[in-house]
Amino acid sequence: MKTPKRILPLVEEGLIDSVMRQLMSGKEATVYVVRCGDEIRCAKVYKDAEQRSFRQAAAYQEGRKVKNSRQARAMEKGSRYGRKMAEEVWQNAEVDALYRLAAAGVRVPTPHVCFEGVLLMDLVTDADGNAAPRLNDVELTPQLALAYHAFLIGQVVLMLCAGVIHGDLSEYNILVDADGPVIIDLPQAIDAAGNSGAGVMLERDCDNLKTFFSAAAPELAATHYGKEIWALYSAGLLRPDSALSGQFAIDTRQADVGAVLHEIELARLELEERERLRAMHQQ
Repeated sequence: MKTPKRILPLVEEGLIDSVMRQLMSGKEATVYVVRCGDEIRCAKVYKDAEQRSFRQAAAYQEGRKVKNSRQARAMEKGSRYGRKMAEEVWQNAEVDALYRLAAAGVRVPTPHVCFEGVLLMDLVTDADGNAAPRLNDVELTPQLALAYHAFLIGQVVLMLCAGVIHGDLSEYNILVDADGPVIIDLPQAIDAAGNSGAGVMLERDCDNLKTFFSAAAPELAATHYGKEIWALYSAGLLRPDSALSGQFAIDTRQADVGAVLHEIELARLELEERERLRAMHQQ
């Protein structure tokens, strides 16, 4: 096929020999199957911000690091330079996450290079060497659903132990190769320690898995792995091999508003008294 304009720089640099076909087009990028010497890989071409249908970027940008304060100010102002920097941060987030997660033992595609807004990485294939199907296209028995769910919850734990939360994990962002599930699509990945919405996003990722797999294994519907995992992480107790039950006691007690207001009033009176005593000593 004709080489897409965005991939031409990689061809000119000798990183890609030829483009074989388009693999898929999603809300964030278009992916092509490419030939690199003797290897078949995939090239993920990120869409421009105005073309992406992923509209919650601001929530995912929190906590991401930029090179310097000038870039941070430009991004806040939304200038042309700032928008360019924001795009680089968005794209580099996936590359950084892939390297971090691969080092932590998470099953993700192996990245090779990100150049001019194109991420070159390994093509995930099935047992016959064809592009691996998405999880939502795989027929599941109850036993396979339970096995895949348990494996993916373990992957979520490994990711969190590496400080990363996927942020958009679902049956559409998971491929199934000859050895099982592989997690993909990570440009919205967040730093667990630097994002105030981290706990909510982790629970949502786990709930997405629960919703999908409980269609084949109904017993999963009553589990609360997201809350359990986040509670362990918040307490500093989460480990890659942490034993999980999926059970979590949700506190349904109503807050004692009167008691809270009383404590606030006591604190206010105490502050006023300290200020009064300080004023007396200064006279």
